[in-house]
Amino acid sequence: MAAAGDFTVLPWTTALIGVIATALLALGAVLTRALTPLAGAVAAVFGVVIVVFAGFPFLALVILFVGASVLATRYRFEEKRRQNLQEGRAGERGVSNVVAHIIIPTGLAVAGGLSSPWIPPAATALLFASALAFGAADTFASEFGVLTGHARSILTGREVPPGTNGGISLNGEVFALAASATTAVAGLGLFFVFGAPVPNPILFVPLVTVAGFLACQVDSVLGEAFENRGILTKGSTNFLGMLAAVVFAGAVLFLAGVPL
Repeated sequence: MAAAGDFTVLPWTTALIGVIATALLALGAVLTRALTPLAGAVAAVFGVVIVVFAGFPFLALVILFVGASVLATRYRFEEKRRQNLQEGRAGERGVSNVVAHIIIPTGLAVAGGLSSPWIPPAATALLFASALAFGAADTFASEFGVLTGHARSILTGREVPPGTNGGISLNGEVFALAASATTAVAGLGLFFVFGAPVPNPILFVPLVTVAGFLACQVDSVLGEAFENRGILTKGSTNFLGMLAAVVFAGAVLFLAGVPL
């Protein structure tokens, strides 16, 4: 059976190591109250699928995303709690948040990790990183943007209370771009270290960065136009935002002549 870098299911011994590591990491997330117990269990299941089908660099990028999200969530947490802008009761994330942010990356991992992949290996890596770049951008925009004390509607430009769906701030946008770019660089580094194929590195970092950042803006538009009206939930808005990142990155790859 081929190695993880060839995007086929891992040999059972390597897969077992991945399963154990994933379970321990999920348990750690629950014990540190980064995830609720049920969310931790769901995350463990999706994490196992990712590492078995796509390999360790993909799981490692997810872990970095989760770790960075926890740090961003807990930054000046008491200040957020006083304004009722915190995530959960103590910064923990629930099942809907986990599913919204992991279902697309997991689908990409499976589609690219089959022995006869539905998506070419290099494209899979870039699309996977683009999805997580959106997740990082969205989280950082929210967690740091609410601390500025002001925000404006992405659609009308009118001032809105911090934390309002569709509200953006310069601080939040800067952190969103930085988070997306960091995810792109980290992803490229992990794929390189583990020998996973990627498209041209000159294309990889800017495309992942732009896809994640632009999708964050899509998320804000959807939040103001539909979530505020009860048409979408927070989870479905996040899911569609992540989907936008993948679609945008895929469209650019297609136009650039990279096989999909």
